[in-house]
Amino acid sequence: MAVRSLSELLAQEGVVYAPGVWDGLSARIAEQAGFPAVCASGFAIAAALGMPDAEIFTATEGVDAVRKIAEGSALPIVADIDTGYGNAINAGRTAANMRRAGASAVFMEDQVSPKRCPVCVGDPVEVTPLPEAVGKVRAAKDGLGDALLIARTDAVGDEALKRAEAYVEAGADLIMPVSKTFATLEDWRRCHELTGVPLVASLTAWTWVEREFTPEVMAQLGVKLALVATHGVLAAATALRDSFTRLAAGEALPRVSASSMEHEDFVRLIGFPEMEQRQREYLPAAEEV
Repeated sequence: MAVRSLSELLAQEGVVYAPGVWDGLSARIAEQAGFPAVCASGFAIAAALGMPDAEIFTATEGVDAVRKIAEGSALPIVADIDTGYGNAINAGRTAANMRRAGASAVFMEDQVSPKRCPVCVGDPVEVTPLPEAVGKVRAAKDGLGDALLIARTDAVGDEALKRAEAYVEAGADLIMPVSKTFATLEDWRRCHELTGVPLVASLTAWTWVEREFTPEVMAQLGVKLALVATHGVLAAATALRDSFTRLAAGEALPRVSASSMEHEDFVRLIGFPEMEQRQREYLPAAEEV
């Protein structure tokens, strides 16, 4: 199937699902599974570095992760740039670097730096003053060229609606409330009506939006892009922890291997047959050797 641009995907009927990936392997698996796009998830990228999602890794590390994801898959990439890694100038430069690395869109939140994952903390997170947040949205949009800007707000209630409208006026192409931004579906619908742009939902595992945001519901709310940001890294960590725990406990290696895909399946997944074919194309013909 031919790969479509993110803009083409969003112009279609229905919701575009993008799973959270963090490297070339996870991106390759997402493409082979049949997804039309991927999300370079800050949560997953941080986890792959052995860190919590608290804006600890640098913008350079985030750009490098997107570059590796682009090498592993041809799918459009929606990249997480957290708070933009500084002021408006930093945000613009980060967005531009992400675009050059292969991102088709970025999403930036309006938290103060360092950010705090709202799903991982119990208390409300602090957001930047609205005028500063608007300036960062403008700068990020200027840095993106023809790539799309998704403005994420971690405010709540009426304040979130006010910010969403302001971010669209500043150039945001889509608005992304988080799971704690609104408490009801009606609030999401109102956000779409007020802003007039498509919404992005992060269907974070174990949240109310994961449970209630069916394709039919999202269509009614104006959600066009659904980021399945945490499911892949949770599944990978679960499988890896299970395998390593069994190995460390002394379970026979063949028994542990029996729970995983066969070696030849992985060889095909990672693309060895195609790579060998490409290598043969560059070798001299047998009579020339």
